[in-house]
Amino acid sequence: MSINIDELLKKAVKLGASDVHVKVGNAPIIRINGELSFMPGEKRLSSEDSMNMAYTVMSAPQKEAFKKRNDLDIAYSVPGLGRFRCNAFVQRGTIGMVFRIIPMKILDTDQLHLPPIVRTISLEPRGLILVTGTTGSGKTTTLAAMVDYINSNRTDHVMTIEDPIEFLHRDKRSIVNQREVGTDTESFSRALRAAMRQDPDVILVGEMRDFETIQTALIAAETGHLVLSTLHTV
Repeated sequence: MSINIDELLKKAVKLGASDVHVKVGNAPIIRINGELSFMPGEKRLSSEDSMNMAYTVMSAPQKEAFKKRNDLDIAYSVPGLGRFRCNAFVQRGTIGMVFRIIPMKILDTDQLHLPPIVRTISLEPRGLILVTGTTGSGKTTTLAAMVDYINSNRTDHVMTIEDPIEFLHRDKRSIVNQREVGTDTESFSRALRAAMRQDPDVILVGEMRDFETIQTALIAAETGHLVLSTLHTV
């Protein structure tokens, strides 16, 4: 009997998990409060199970990209449940996956217990703001709260460049356009160069992975735009 990925994710959300790991030979594994454990009541996964689950969450172009590269970042939505960031990869000849559960509602700066300075710098007209931290420390969630605060309090054009798009922003006082690397644009650097010609006030760059992206982000910040991004630290 094949495993229904939507039902599996629904169960993980109900259990309060932050992440779901899919590995051949094991039952699905969930992370709750930082600790990994097997998901109760689930069977060990076969290679066919993991392949079917992976191909269920991928579009046709994403499947082709995955077959070429052996790893892929995508966002997956389950109606009525929420969005998930998924990284699929090949290990020992089989497909593994990790799903990060993205909250349906964007938490604001107060709900995240962020200091007042976060709201203050979100209203800066120009410059570069970097949110740094280790994996899982809340960088993306913090940036989403900052964009939501800008969206609620400024009349700006906000461009986001993400891989993949995690939190979805609806226009409030600002206009928010969101571009996904691999789907809407070729790369962070290409989208960032294009953004300079799209009348932006605020540009969010999900990650600054290479020299060209960093250089273009600095130019954008120096020429009158507010640039938000993240860096991994240890």
